[in-house]
Amino acid sequence: MQVFWARGYEGASLTDLTAAMGITKTSMYAAFGNKEQLFRKALQRYGQGPASYATHALTEPTARAVAEAFLRGSVQTTTRPDAPSGCLTVQGALASGDDGRPARDVLVDWRNDAGVRLEERFQRAVDEGDLPRDAEPARLARYIMTVGFGIAVQAASGLGPDELQEIADTAMLSWPR
Repeated sequence: MQVFWARGYEGASLTDLTAAMGITKTSMYAAFGNKEQLFRKALQRYGQGPASYATHALTEPTARAVAEAFLRGSVQTTTRPDAPSGCLTVQGALASGDDGRPARDVLVDWRNDAGVRLEERFQRAVDEGDLPRDAEPARLARYIMTVGFGIAVQAASGLGPDELQEIADTAMLSWPR
């Protein structure tokens, strides 16, 4: 996971991956099938570990708290001192050729699924009266996802957690009341 996170799908060589896992290429193929399957496993681990903040955010009691937890989690995950800067799901295959298309497609699906889950949570907030009736759950979900992923890009560019949290706080100034 760390190798894909740091180098992206195409940038992660089999030598890098097997060295990080302490196994041979033969063992890697026997255990995972191929690099794409290993990437899928790494993404699953990322979702259950560093990126689990997105799932946890959905359990917050209000839509505002969901959005704040999502953005705070984005800041914390993308600036961890024990991990690469940025986000595996954002940078994992942005610039990829044909060989990286399967990974890119998996990441697009992963990001889209996260957006759908946010939209569903915001729709529930409208239905329960937590958000105004005229709030647009799809638009709010796209907004929060875009800010969160922008935070990841800025983290990869070197911005620190304090600066990124300021961005998250500024984004929340436009949250519907």
